[in-house]
Amino acid sequence: MSTASYLAADALSTIRWQLLASPSVQAAGIKLWLCQLHTAQPLLAGNKCLKLKYHIQQIQQLQCAGILTFGGAYSNHLAAVAAVCQQLGLKSHALLRADSLDPKNPTVTYCLSQGMTFSLLSREQYRTRQQTDFLQQLKLQYADLYLVPEGGSSSLGVQGVAELPLALTPAGQADLICCASASGGTLAGIALGQPHCQVLGISVLRDSSLSSRVQQLITDTLGKDSSTMPGNWHLTDTEPALAYGKFSQQQLQFCLEFKRENGITLEPVYTGKAMHKLYQLINSGHFARGSRLVFFHTGGLQGLAGLYSRGKISQADYVLLSAPEAD
Repeated sequence: MSTASYLAADALSTIRWQLLASPSVQAAGIKLWLCQLHTAQPLLAGNKCLKLKYHIQQIQQLQCAGILTFGGAYSNHLAAVAAVCQQLGLKSHALLRADSLDPKNPTVTYCLSQGMTFSLLSREQYRTRQQTDFLQQLKLQYADLYLVPEGGSSSLGVQGVAELPLALTPAGQADLICCASASGGTLAGIALGQPHCQVLGISVLRDSSLSSRVQQLITDTLGKDSSTMPGNWHLTDTEPALAYGKFSQQQLQFCLEFKRENGITLEPVYTGKAMHKLYQLINSGHFARGSRLVFFHTGGLQGLAGLYSRGKISQADYVLLSAPEAD
C-alpha cells in the first residue's frame, strides 16, 4: 500500500460527536461533548492513526523497511504499529518492557499474528530508552528500520494530532478541550492545533517529567519558529495519582456506570481515569456554568482483553465494557 493509500484512510475516518447527558454534568450547567475518531481499522482509532500518519509518510519517503519502537506488554501503541505495518507490508519490531513473552497476553498474541517481532528489555534497561547513546546504538543495530518513540510521541506524531478540529463542536466553539495524557504527544498536538482554545491534559500516570516532555515536543515541532509557542495548555493529575496501568475500584466503577449511561466504552487505565477526573472537576464547580467542554476519546480499548486475562476486571465487567457502543 502506498503513502497516498494510507493517508486516504483519513477519508475512512469518522469524527463522531456526542453530547453527554449525565445528570451531574447537566446540574453543573456544563455542556460536555465527547469526540471520537473511528477508522476502518479499529486499532488505529482514537489518536493512533493521527500519531502514526506522518511517521508512515517519512518511512516510505526514506524507503525504510519498517518500524522500530517501544512499549509495555499491553501497549495500545504496539498493537497499532503492528496493525498498520501488516497493512502496509512493513516490518515491525518492538523493544518490549517484559522479562518473557507471555503466550496468554492478548496484545502480544495479536502483535505476533501481525508479524511483529520482539526484543525484551528489563525495567532498568527500558528506563534508558530516551538516552542519546542508547538510541544511537539502536539506530546502528536496526539500520533498516525507522525509530518511532514510545506512544508515537514525536514532532511527527504531534503534527498529526494537530490536524484534528477539536475546538469546533456541533454546537459551536469549545471553551476547553480535555484529553488523557501519558507520553505527551496528544496534548502537545491539541495545544498546537487549537491555539485559541484552552487545553487540559489529565495525566494518567505518576510522572513529574510529563509537563517538561510536552513542552519539549511542542518546541521540537515548532523548530525555530518559537514566536508561535502556545501557552494555552496545562496538566492536572488523576485522583489518586497511580502508576501507569494501575487504577482504583472507584475509577473502574465510573467506567461501568459511564457505559450504562452513555453507551460509550472507557477503560480504567487511560480514558476512564481522565474522564473520571474531569467529572470530579465539573461536580466541584471548577468550570463556570454555561461552559462548553470537549473530551477527546483517544481509543485504546484493545487493552480491556488484557485486563480481563489478568483478572484485573471481572467477566461481567469485560462483557459490559466490550459490548458494541451505542450508535
